Amino acid sequence: MTYAGTRFIQDADSHLMELPDFLAAHADPGDREELSGLLKSIGGIFDLAAYAGQRGHAPQRRAELVALGDSLTRGPKWHDALGAFSGEERRQVLDLLGFKRQVIFSSFSARPIFGAASVDLRYAAARAHNRAMAEFCSADSRLIGVAMTVLDDPERTLAEIHHAFALGLGALWIPAEAPGGRSPGHPLHEPIWAALAERRLPFILHVGSTELSIPDPWMNDGRPDRRSARGGAEVIGSKDLTVIHHAAHRFISVLVLDGVLERHPELRGGVIELGAGWVPDMIRRLDHAAAIWARSEPHLAELTRTPGEQIRAQLKFTPYPFEDVAQMVSESYPELYMFSSDYPHAEGGRDPIGRFERSTKSLTEQERRLFFSGNFDQLHGNGAAA
Repeated sequence: MTYAGTRFIQDADSHLMELPDFLAAHADPGDREELSGLLKSIGGIFDLAAYAGQRGHAPQRRAELVALGDSLTRGPKWHDALGAFSGEERRQVLDLLGFKRQVIFSSFSARPIFGAASVDLRYAAARAHNRAMAEFCSADSRLIGVAMTVLDDPERTLAEIHHAFALGLGALWIPAEAPGGRSPGHPLHEPIWAALAERRLPFILHVGSTELSIPDPWMNDGRPDRRSARGGAEVIGSKDLTVIHHAAHRFISVLVLDGVLERHPELRGGVIELGAGWVPDMIRRLDHAAAIWARSEPHLAELTRTPGEQIRAQLKFTPYPFEDVAQMVSESYPELYMFSSDYPHAEGGRDPIGRFERSTKSLTEQERRLFFSGNFDQLHGNGAAA
């Protein structure tokens, strides 16, 4: 028996755990030295000495992890988990979990790439990241690798979209920021959205798409001895959780009101690991904004679909395991939400299926099938060619 049991499940969010040479080893020769230090902070978060130069766990340790069987999610997390930094091991992970497909994000690369000091370095690091991601996911056709790029220079972004597509990667992780000082709906970005729509390559906003929404001054409560869970590798604190979705909320709202989803009905997007309890209210606000401001902002009157209709057809979101999925569905649409495990991050918990089974219990079986698999197909395709 697998962890999924008889439930048909596709996992919209999991991670590989980079080692310090992840970017440099896959960089263009002229960029290797500069990229070699971008992930140096990993060593300060985790003790990686045992994994130096390795591309998987030692045989005995691997056997011990495989022996966990359908209890794999209750086992070690981070680099210590099976398949954390080995694509070949991740094949076994999928067999044990019983997931039909799994989306793979990196864990540490987003902020070093999106926040790099120069635009040139951002694109160079993104290209190295995408090669490394493609290598990891080449081990199994069930793995959907997520590429990464910035939008600052639209021509270079288009080149990286073509590169990611050629590598076989299945989605594009972007910053939730105003690229180059422009709205994401700026005419300069039209070729980007058109290219993604044409290739059915969804754009992704994820933890790491922007800096945490609670800047350091708000963490200064005058109690230096007070502990916080805040740290690296997407580990957030209690204050961060309350507003972690703000940048994605803003990005999606502007994208809709600028007409990007309207002009590109084949464009798809996912908002991942930012919770989803805020989504019904965002839809209500956008529907109100489009209706109320249609006279003073005439372009809004040109929309042929309401914002809610656009979002229902084109965007997906992953709730946290502690959120009430049935409540979100009752306030919005069952087509919006997807299952995610966050494997092997600790935030995914020890039993994500169990928690989501409980929070979807009052939904119809068709609505539950959408949550555990059907909505994944709408974002990533049905995998018939996999």
